[in-house]
Amino acid sequence: MIEQKITVKAADGNAEAIVYSPGGGTFPPLLFYTDLFGVRPANQGMAQRVAAAGYTVMMPNVFYRYGKLPLLDFEFQMGEERSMKALGPLFGSLTGENMEADAPYYVDALLGRDDVQGGKIAVVGYCFTGAMALRTAAIEPEKVAAAASFHGGRLVTEDDDSPHARIPKVKGELYFGHAVEDQSATPAQIAKLDNTLKGWGGQFQSEMYEGARHGWTVPGRDVYDQKQAERHYEKLFGLMKRTIG
Repeated sequence: MIEQKITVKAADGNAEAIVYSPGGGTFPPLLFYTDLFGVRPANQGMAQRVAAAGYTVMMPNVFYRYGKLPLLDFEFQMGEERSMKALGPLFGSLTGENMEADAPYYVDALLGRDDVQGGKIAVVGYCFTGAMALRTAAIEPEKVAAAASFHGGRLVTEDDDSPHARIPKVKGELYFGHAVEDQSATPAQIAKLDNTLKGWGGQFQSEMYEGARHGWTVPGRDVYDQKQAERHYEKLFGLMKRTIG
């Protein structure tokens, strides 16, 4: 396994990034957006697992406007005062507008690598960045063959720039894996997302992971669900195999 730390020029500054690949050749590319707590060992392990299956995976610090890695010098705990104070600034550093401004830089940085094959990527987002994966597919429709969101939040909002409103611009395949009892993806919001997907005309899947709560894919979290986490890998690998090889 090859691990390389790089710097990517983004819309408002330089973003650190980590790239994983099997080494010794070129591989289909995946752009991996982390959840709200950023790049850390848990999701680095997730990216390494994908890379080991034969992919070049780039994981940028999408919260570079907030700060350099590590984003937090303590272990985040939901409900703990210090942790909760960090949420607002983290959210605020990555607006929908910022996501769409940065996306082309990340896509081009990944496609421009010598260890990448093909002219299109897949992109995956978790939690807060499920919406960023969707926005990336909409902003770069000719370069994104597939986008996946797992326990994605705020995919549907009342704002004019709601992520789901970007779906008509997407040309790649879309996948959405939802958590149960998720306040950031309510049944009503999921229904609105699904109706938009049905009217879009592209290839998609949107499904609930029964018993899995928001954040279930990330090891070490109190909501981690190993069985459903394995299912998420099956879905992600299937999507990638169909679209980028």
